Amino acid sequence: MNRVRTHLELDEVARIAAEAGRIAAGRCGTDYATWEKVPGHPVCDVDLEVDAFLRERLGALDPEAGWLSEETLDLSDRIERRRLWVIDPIDGTRDYLRGRPGWCVSVALVEDRVPVLGVLSAPLRDELWTASRGQGSWRNGEKLRVSPRQTLAGARVPADQLPEADRDLVAVERPNSIALRIALVGSGEADLVATLRWGFEWDIAAAALIAEEAGATVTGVLGQPLAFNTASGEAFGVLASTPGIHQAAVERLRGRAMALV
Repeated sequence: MNRVRTHLELDEVARIAAEAGRIAAGRCGTDYATWEKVPGHPVCDVDLEVDAFLRERLGALDPEAGWLSEETLDLSDRIERRRLWVIDPIDGTRDYLRGRPGWCVSVALVEDRVPVLGVLSAPLRDELWTASRGQGSWRNGEKLRVSPRQTLAGARVPADQLPEADRDLVAVERPNSIALRIALVGSGEADLVATLRWGFEWDIAAAALIAEEAGATVTGVLGQPLAFNTASGEAFGVLASTPGIHQAAVERLRGRAMALV
């Protein structure tokens, strides 16, 4: 199979992700089972339903690709595959459980350890975010472009509140989904998103491509390149920003991040 990079193929992945979003939205606010995988990490049976739907449909689209999903037992043979579907059936589960709109279905295709297709379906926000490597990114068909911001002071950060050390920044809308927060950098509605903890590839793969294709700089929180289809499926922190403030953000956050490594 050739590299999956054509607009037609992106459209097919987007249709599947959008249908998954509609399945999840249709059950939002209804009676479904919820539990915690580990303390502080909620899940519901809708996650599993969407995961199964995506695995069937995406698996049919590219049967040779491996599979990495938050809601599927990880299979070690995925790291031997050239291509990998990286999936979060519901990113932002807390917002989903509360009936809030700040969640999405996240779908990425990684090839040779690099995301090449990315889709976020956020039906309660009426948003479908798409990206294809080297061909740009879009929200609802409108091409995305990052903000031209060049100074860290005054940068917009999706946050409920900011720590004292970051009071020179500006808090803006914060959806629970980290993928949506990263995508907001790509749309120019935020200038900076950073996490200072270990996270999973399924949280960031699609959104990182969407932001990058809009002109953002996306790295680990220490400025290191992001890697995908790793043995652990994890990454230490993520930093997505407009290019003009990225190095300043790395320098500001380095000490905090190193204390957590």
